[in-house]
Amino acid sequence: MKTTVKIKVIAFLTIILLLIIVTLRLKPLWQVNHSAIKNYTVHTKDMLPVLDPGKKTILIMADNNGTEMFDMMAPYYLFNATGKANVYVVAQHKYPVLMKKGPYLLPHFTYREIDSLHITADVIVIPFMNEPDSPDKISWIQKHYTDSTKILSICDGAWTAAATGLYDGKPLTAHATDYERIKKKFLKPHWVNQVSVTQSGNLFSTAGVSNAAEGSLVVIEELFGKETMLSVLKKSNYPSNEIKRVHESQPLHSWQYARWIEKLLFKKNRALGILLQDGMNEFELAAIYDTYSRSFPVTLKPFSLHATMVTSKYGLTLLAEPDYRLKDLDEVHLIDPQILPEADLQLLKHTESVLYSDESKNYIFNTCFDRIGKQYGDRFKNLIKQSLDYN
Repeated sequence: MKTTVKIKVIAFLTIILLLIIVTLRLKPLWQVNHSAIKNYTVHTKDMLPVLDPGKKTILIMADNNGTEMFDMMAPYYLFNATGKANVYVVAQHKYPVLMKKGPYLLPHFTYREIDSLHITADVIVIPFMNEPDSPDKISWIQKHYTDSTKILSICDGAWTAAATGLYDGKPLTAHATDYERIKKKFLKPHWVNQVSVTQSGNLFSTAGVSNAAEGSLVVIEELFGKETMLSVLKKSNYPSNEIKRVHESQPLHSWQYARWIEKLLFKKNRALGILLQDGMNEFELAAIYDTYSRSFPVTLKPFSLHATMVTSKYGLTLLAEPDYRLKDLDEVHLIDPQILPEADLQLLKHTESVLYSDESKNYIFNTCFDRIGKQYGDRFKNLIKQSLDYN
């Protein structure tokens, strides 16, 4: 009898131990970002940017409590790269915007400030945001939309776009995986898929996350002409000589999520850090974050070596906590190593570094996919591509 009890106790403890191990290994699946830093408020009007009346004005919406990173930062980079636009991030509040799986950034304006300053948007960009159909977002878009305003809905920003009613009877698309769910909620738009970008007059929309590039380039060509668009296309190392319009919509299916579980349980999962640095490329930063976050690493930590605030290439203020615990990271991603001071490179010399270079001329998503494929195999790489709606 005692032997039977012993066996049961050992079996029970073994099961508990296995559950703990599995829970810890799968932790990245349900880890969420920390809540927005609401006590970090911008108090000074000196930080309001000065609008150049000779340029077009692009307003990119954001939700302080969560905004898809590439949806927001790809248009920010690409429209700025034209040299012909005022590009601003606009949120409900003047505290930092939480970019999903990424660092915080400071918005340029609040919705109320845009109203009080009587700023007219030539383009309103709608990324996927927390509370996508909140009344404040919907009413603000409706208020600022005119016959001369272009709207670019990106990825599941289609939820917000559809809720405005502006796309009723007009073509609208979304991320392949969420397309049917959003379509069932909003019946009035003319839903289409198998395309990277839709257009009806001044209303545009894109397929999933990675297609923010195509949507931005299409609108840039409309605003500034083909020559400017091709120049921007080249700056981003876009993998084609023209904008890819044909898109193969491949939704993720429930059985595919087993591949993430397989990776977390049976393969070496790594702790990743991404160094935030002054002058860094916003497009590449967002692409790397959005790609690697979907691989569910142990951690994906934005950190700096010195300052708590970092200014990106086109003037975004990113927030970082200085962190010297490099020993906790398996690898550090350096997005613009060529502009890092030598002293900083020396601080990082004993850490495994993943270097990105302007000289590569490889599209940043493809660079990330190639590396993930080498680490975890082609099936896992293709899963990440599908989650980004990239093809």
